[in-house]
Amino acid sequence: MDITLIPLTDIDPEALPRDRQTMAEEALDILLQSILQDGLRQPIEVWPIEGSRPWALISGARRYRCFIRLAALNPDRWSQIPCLIRQPAEISGALALMVSENEIRTQITPWEKGALLGEVVEQGYFPSLEAASEALYPTLPRRERSRLRGYALVVEALDGFLTEPRSLSVARMDRLAVALRAGLADLMRASLAPLSGAAPARQWAALQPAITEAILEPDGPAPSVPTPGRPRRVLRLNSGITLRREWTPSGWNIRIDARHAAHPGIVDDILEYVERWFQKEG
Repeated sequence: MDITLIPLTDIDPEALPRDRQTMAEEALDILLQSILQDGLRQPIEVWPIEGSRPWALISGARRYRCFIRLAALNPDRWSQIPCLIRQPAEISGALALMVSENEIRTQITPWEKGALLGEVVEQGYFPSLEAASEALYPTLPRRERSRLRGYALVVEALDGFLTEPRSLSVARMDRLAVALRAGLADLMRASLAPLSGAAPARQWAALQPAITEAILEPDGPAPSVPTPGRPRRVLRLNSGITLRREWTPSGWNIRIDARHAAHPGIVDDILEYVERWFQKEG
């Protein structure tokens, strides 16, 4: 295995989409001290690209980050890093190498896995989520790759709405994916919209009705001719009023958000209309 010393400034750490979005400072400090004491035990992996930085980082993001910090203190010693040069036939091979190493070395959160799948498809590296999951996670069973595609749907639908999305467990990401596949994206976003920056526990509680609906709503007879826009789960009025339906084990609720409405009697009006429509005169 030939190792090449490459200047840090010649390596682009962001040339490829990465599944690890955050790095624990404590873990970086431990790795940095280990490098100071014993040197770099394993080189990073790069592959040649065109541009001002001729090398793209494949694996070893934490090692690269530590060398950057060390070079800031002692550039004469740490300005170059040992590299193993790879020659993937396609960029998909480089991405697969990166994912493979991170799966072994550190825990990547379900949110980060979903974000990576969505990003590589959006950037055109793969034609679909299915193709991306098969290429990046070839050893996983089909069912597990389907779960990862569900995580990508969660990221696409709820990115920017959740305070700490990377803290979501596998079980919670699975439940969110079920709700999204049931067509409840608008309802979920409407539930989270008033809670920007709120605590994760409060946001999760707001999502529970949509998750409950996806899991518990009984199957009704399918209409012979589907009606566009049905079922209606969220209704937004120009007056600022938002109504959304929620399924609970005991039946349907209609939640009314009229905090910004200029019509304070909305609840009384709705009850009056319902009475007119459904109350038979005796």
